[in-house]
Amino acid sequence: MLPLETHLEVRRRLPAGASRKPPLVFVHGGYCDAWFWDANFLPWFAARGYPAYAVSLRGHGESGGADSLFIAGLDDYEADVEHVAGMLAAPPVFIGHSMGAAVIERIVAKRPVRGAALLAPLPPAGLLPIASRLAREHPDYLVHIAGLDPLRLSDDVLATMRPFYFSDDVRAGVLAEAVRHLGAESPRALFDLSLRLHWALPSRDHRPLFVLGAEGDRICVPDDVRATARHHRVEPVIVPGLAHMLMLEPGWVQVAQALEAWIAKL
Repeated sequence: MLPLETHLEVRRRLPAGASRKPPLVFVHGGYCDAWFWDANFLPWFAARGYPAYAVSLRGHGESGGADSLFIAGLDDYEADVEHVAGMLAAPPVFIGHSMGAAVIERIVAKRPVRGAALLAPLPPAGLLPIASRLAREHPDYLVHIAGLDPLRLSDDVLATMRPFYFSDDVRAGVLAEAVRHLGAESPRALFDLSLRLHWALPSRDHRPLFVLGAEGDRICVPDDVRATARHHRVEPVIVPGLAHMLMLEPGWVQVAQALEAWIAKL
Protein backbone atom coordinates (compact mmCIF):
# COMPACT_ATOMS: atom_id res chain seq x y z
CA MET A 1 0.00 0.00 0.00
CA LEU A 2 0.96 3.62 -0.51
CA PRO A 3 1.49 6.02 2.42
CA LEU A 4 -1.58 7.62 3.93
CA GLU A 5 -2.89 10.53 1.85
CA THR A 6 -3.97 13.27 4.25
CA HIS A 7 -4.81 15.94 1.67
CA LEU A 8 -8.25 14.74 0.58
CA GLU A 9 -10.96 16.91 -0.90
CA VAL A 10 -14.10 16.46 1.19
CA ARG A 11 -17.25 18.22 0.09
CA ARG A 12 -19.75 18.60 2.90
CA ARG A 13 -23.30 19.80 3.34
CA LEU A 14 -24.52 20.00 6.93
CA PRO A 15 -28.03 20.31 8.40
CA ALA A 16 -29.19 23.78 9.38
CA GLY A 17 -29.55 22.74 13.03
CA ALA A 18 -28.55 20.00 15.43
CA SER A 19 -29.39 16.51 14.20
CA ARG A 20 -29.24 13.00 15.64
CA LYS A 21 -29.23 11.39 12.20
CA PRO A 22 -26.10 9.50 11.17
CA PRO A 23 -23.47 11.11 8.96
CA LEU A 24 -23.27 9.85 5.39
CA VAL A 25 -20.03 9.29 3.48
CA PHE A 26 -20.41 9.15 -0.31
CA VAL A 27 -17.69 7.55 -2.50
CA HIS A 28 -17.56 8.24 -6.23
CA GLY A 29 -16.88 5.83 -9.07
CA GLY A 30 -13.96 5.56 -11.47
CA TYR A 31 -12.70 8.65 -13.35
CA CYS A 32 -14.95 10.90 -11.20
CA ASP A 33 -14.63 13.04 -8.08
CA ALA A 34 -16.74 14.27 -5.15
CA TRP A 35 -18.66 16.80 -7.27
CA PHE A 36 -20.81 14.01 -8.70
CA TRP A 37 -22.45 13.69 -5.27
CA ASP A 38 -22.42 17.40 -4.43
CA ALA A 39 -24.61 18.34 -7.38
CA ASN A 40 -27.76 16.77 -5.91
CA PHE A 41 -27.32 14.21 -3.16
CA LEU A 42 -25.35 16.15 -0.53
CA PRO A 43 -27.73 19.13 -0.32
CA TRP A 44 -30.80 16.89 -0.51
CA PHE A 45 -29.72 14.74 2.43
CA ALA A 46 -28.45 17.70 4.44
CA ALA A 47 -31.86 19.34 4.09
CA ARG A 48 -33.31 16.21 5.69
CA GLY A 49 -31.02 16.34 8.69
CA TYR A 50 -28.11 14.16 7.58
CA PRO A 51 -24.52 15.46 7.77
CA ALA A 52 -23.45 14.58 4.22
CA TYR A 53 -19.85 14.20 3.05
CA ALA A 54 -18.31 13.21 -0.29
CA VAL A 55 -14.61 12.41 -0.61
CA SER A 56 -12.48 12.70 -3.73
CA LEU A 57 -10.22 9.65 -3.62
CA ARG A 58 -6.48 10.27 -3.92
CA GLY A 59 -5.51 11.49 -7.36
CA HIS A 60 -9.08 12.63 -8.08
CA GLY A 61 -10.60 16.09 -7.94
CA GLU A 62 -8.69 18.40 -5.61
CA SER A 63 -7.18 15.60 -3.53
CA GLY A 64 -3.46 14.97 -3.35
CA GLY A 65 -1.79 11.88 -4.74
CA ALA A 66 -1.93 12.66 -8.45
CA ASP A 67 1.77 11.82 -8.83
CA SER A 68 1.25 8.26 -7.55
CA LEU A 69 -2.24 7.64 -8.94
CA PHE A 70 -0.96 5.14 -11.50
CA ILE A 71 0.04 2.71 -8.72
CA ALA A 72 -2.86 3.38 -6.32
CA GLY A 73 -5.05 0.36 -5.69
CA LEU A 74 -8.41 -0.29 -4.09
CA ASP A 75 -6.65 -0.78 -0.74
CA ASP A 76 -5.36 2.79 -0.98
CA TYR A 77 -8.83 4.10 -1.85
CA GLU A 78 -10.19 2.14 1.09
CA ALA A 79 -7.65 3.87 3.35
CA ASP A 80 -8.83 7.26 2.03
CA VAL A 81 -12.43 6.50 2.94
CA GLU A 82 -11.49 5.16 6.37
CA HIS A 83 -9.41 8.28 7.00
CA VAL A 84 -12.40 10.53 6.32
CA ALA A 85 -14.75 8.33 8.36
CA GLY A 86 -12.35 8.47 11.29
CA MET A 87 -12.62 12.26 11.42
CA LEU A 88 -16.39 12.25 11.94
CA ALA A 89 -18.12 12.57 15.29
CA ALA A 90 -20.18 9.41 14.80
CA PRO A 91 -19.91 6.21 12.73
CA PRO A 92 -21.19 6.95 9.23
CA VAL A 93 -23.32 5.13 6.73
CA PHE A 94 -21.22 4.50 3.61
CA ILE A 95 -22.65 4.98 0.12
CA GLY A 96 -20.55 3.96 -2.88
CA HIS A 97 -21.24 4.15 -6.61
CA SER A 98 -19.74 1.69 -9.11
CA MET A 99 -16.01 1.53 -8.27
CA GLY A 100 -16.85 3.33 -5.02
CA ALA A 101 -19.22 0.49 -4.15
CA ALA A 102 -16.32 -1.95 -4.53
CA VAL A 103 -14.28 0.15 -2.12
CA ILE A 104 -17.14 0.08 0.40
CA GLU A 105 -17.46 -3.69 0.03
CA ARG A 106 -13.85 -4.08 1.11
CA ILE A 107 -14.54 -2.09 4.26
CA VAL A 108 -17.71 -4.06 5.06
CA ALA A 109 -15.86 -7.35 4.64
CA LYS A 110 -13.28 -6.36 7.27
CA ARG A 111 -15.18 -4.67 10.08
CA PRO A 112 -18.65 -3.87 11.39
CA VAL A 113 -20.20 -0.75 9.92
CA ARG A 114 -23.34 1.19 10.68
CA GLY A 115 -24.64 0.55 7.19
CA ALA A 116 -23.46 0.42 3.59
CA ALA A 117 -25.26 1.15 0.33
CA LEU A 118 -23.97 -0.12 -3.00
CA LEU A 119 -25.29 1.84 -5.99
CA ALA A 120 -24.73 0.48 -9.51
CA PRO A 121 -22.19 -2.03 -8.13
CA LEU A 122 -19.94 -4.24 -10.22
CA PRO A 123 -20.92 -7.94 -10.20
CA PRO A 124 -19.20 -10.53 -7.98
CA ALA A 125 -16.90 -11.63 -10.81
CA GLY A 126 -15.53 -8.11 -11.20
CA LEU A 127 -14.87 -5.95 -14.23
CA LEU A 128 -13.89 -8.65 -16.74
CA PRO A 129 -17.42 -9.89 -17.53
CA ILE A 130 -18.50 -6.29 -18.11
CA ALA A 131 -15.52 -5.64 -20.40
CA SER A 132 -16.21 -8.88 -22.31
CA ARG A 133 -19.85 -7.96 -22.83
CA LEU A 134 -18.96 -4.45 -24.01
CA ALA A 135 -16.24 -5.75 -26.33
CA ARG A 136 -18.72 -8.14 -27.88
CA GLU A 137 -21.68 -5.78 -28.15
CA HIS A 138 -20.10 -2.31 -28.32
CA PRO A 139 -16.43 -2.47 -29.42
CA ASP A 140 -16.39 1.26 -30.25
CA TYR A 141 -17.12 2.12 -26.61
CA LEU A 142 -14.38 -0.16 -25.30
CA VAL A 143 -11.80 1.37 -27.63
CA HIS A 144 -12.59 4.86 -26.35
CA ILE A 145 -12.65 3.97 -22.65
CA ALA A 146 -9.39 1.99 -22.90
CA GLY A 147 -7.55 5.07 -24.14
CA LEU A 148 -9.56 7.67 -22.26
CA ASP A 149 -7.73 10.95 -21.77
CA PRO A 150 -10.02 13.33 -19.85
CA LEU A 151 -8.00 16.29 -21.09
CA ARG A 152 -8.66 15.38 -24.74
CA LEU A 153 -12.31 14.47 -24.98
CA SER A 154 -13.34 15.05 -28.57
CA ASP A 155 -16.97 15.35 -29.62
CA ASP A 156 -16.99 11.89 -31.19
CA VAL A 157 -15.60 10.29 -28.01
CA LEU A 158 -18.24 12.02 -25.90
CA ALA A 159 -20.99 11.04 -28.34
CA THR A 160 -19.90 7.39 -28.17
CA MET A 161 -19.61 7.29 -24.38
CA ARG A 162 -22.68 9.33 -23.40
CA PRO A 163 -25.36 6.60 -23.91
CA PHE A 164 -23.47 4.28 -21.55
CA TYR A 165 -23.51 6.76 -18.68
CA PHE A 166 -26.44 9.13 -19.21
CA SER A 167 -29.97 8.95 -20.49
CA ASP A 168 -31.16 11.28 -23.25
CA ASP A 169 -32.95 13.44 -20.67
CA VAL A 170 -29.83 14.80 -18.94
CA ARG A 171 -29.44 18.54 -19.52
CA ALA A 172 -26.52 19.86 -21.55
CA GLY A 173 -25.29 21.97 -18.61
CA VAL A 174 -25.10 18.93 -16.35
CA LEU A 175 -23.15 17.01 -18.99
CA ALA A 176 -20.71 19.88 -19.48
CA GLU A 177 -20.03 20.14 -15.74
CA ALA A 178 -19.65 16.36 -15.44
CA VAL A 179 -17.03 16.36 -18.19
CA ARG A 180 -15.14 19.08 -16.32
CA HIS A 181 -14.91 16.79 -13.30
CA LEU A 182 -13.67 13.73 -15.17
CA GLY A 183 -10.10 12.68 -14.46
CA ALA A 184 -7.63 9.88 -14.96
CA GLU A 185 -8.09 6.53 -13.26
CA SER A 186 -5.47 4.27 -11.75
CA PRO A 187 -4.52 1.25 -13.92
CA ARG A 188 -3.78 -0.60 -10.68
CA ALA A 189 -7.30 0.09 -9.39
CA LEU A 190 -8.77 -1.09 -12.68
CA PHE A 191 -6.71 -4.26 -12.38
CA ASP A 192 -8.04 -4.78 -8.86
CA LEU A 193 -11.57 -4.33 -10.19
CA SER A 194 -10.89 -6.98 -12.82
CA LEU A 195 -10.37 -9.60 -10.12
CA ARG A 196 -13.12 -11.20 -8.10
CA LEU A 197 -14.29 -8.41 -5.85
CA HIS A 198 -16.26 -10.26 -3.19
CA TRP A 199 -13.40 -12.17 -1.62
CA ALA A 200 -15.16 -12.14 1.74
CA LEU A 201 -18.70 -11.87 3.01
CA PRO A 202 -19.75 -9.61 5.87
CA SER A 203 -19.88 -11.50 9.15
CA ARG A 204 -23.08 -11.73 11.14
CA ASP A 205 -22.27 -8.73 13.31
CA HIS A 206 -22.20 -6.41 10.30
CA ARG A 207 -25.09 -4.07 9.62
CA PRO A 208 -27.41 -4.53 6.64
CA LEU A 209 -26.48 -3.61 3.11
CA PHE A 210 -28.56 -1.83 0.52
CA VAL A 211 -28.09 -2.66 -3.18
CA LEU A 212 -29.58 -0.49 -5.92
CA GLY A 213 -29.24 -0.41 -9.68
CA ALA A 214 -30.72 1.44 -12.63
CA GLU A 215 -32.86 -0.15 -15.31
CA GLY A 216 -31.15 1.82 -18.09
CA ASP A 217 -27.58 1.19 -16.89
CA ARG A 218 -25.49 -0.19 -19.75
CA ILE A 219 -22.33 -0.57 -17.65
CA CYS A 220 -23.50 -2.34 -14.47
CA VAL A 221 -26.67 -3.80 -15.95
CA PRO A 222 -29.55 -4.94 -13.70
CA ASP A 223 -28.39 -8.57 -13.83
CA ASP A 224 -25.01 -7.46 -12.43
CA VAL A 225 -26.77 -5.64 -9.61
CA ARG A 226 -28.94 -8.68 -8.85
CA ALA A 227 -25.82 -10.86 -8.70
CA THR A 228 -24.29 -8.55 -6.11
CA ALA A 229 -27.51 -8.54 -4.10
CA ARG A 230 -27.64 -12.35 -4.12
CA HIS A 231 -24.07 -12.48 -2.91
CA HIS A 232 -24.96 -10.30 0.06
CA ARG A 233 -28.28 -12.06 0.60
CA VAL A 234 -30.42 -8.95 0.18
CA GLU A 235 -33.15 -7.94 -2.24
CA PRO A 236 -32.03 -5.36 -4.83
CA VAL A 237 -33.89 -2.21 -5.78
CA ILE A 238 -33.93 -1.54 -9.54
CA VAL A 239 -34.98 2.01 -10.36
CA PRO A 240 -36.66 2.44 -13.76
CA GLY A 241 -35.57 4.89 -16.41
CA LEU A 242 -32.12 5.91 -15.13
CA ALA A 243 -28.64 5.32 -16.54
CA HIS A 244 -25.30 4.56 -14.85
CA MET A 245 -24.63 8.06 -13.51
CA LEU A 246 -27.87 7.89 -11.59
CA MET A 247 -26.97 10.71 -9.19
CA LEU A 248 -27.08 13.19 -12.09
CA GLU A 249 -30.11 11.86 -13.92
CA PRO A 250 -33.33 13.94 -13.91
CA GLY A 251 -34.94 11.16 -11.86
CA TRP A 252 -32.13 11.03 -9.27
CA VAL A 253 -34.57 11.78 -6.45
CA GLN A 254 -36.01 8.27 -6.86
CA VAL A 255 -32.64 6.91 -5.80
CA ALA A 256 -32.28 9.38 -2.95
CA GLN A 257 -35.74 8.55 -1.60
CA ALA A 258 -35.13 4.80 -1.75
CA LEU A 259 -31.79 5.27 -0.03
CA GLU A 260 -33.23 7.45 2.72
CA ALA A 261 -36.06 4.97 3.35
CA TRP A 262 -33.46 2.26 3.92
CA ILE A 263 -31.26 4.45 6.13
CA ALA A 264 -34.26 5.31 8.32
CA LYS A 265 -34.64 1.62 9.16
CA LEU A 266 -31.07 1.16 10.44
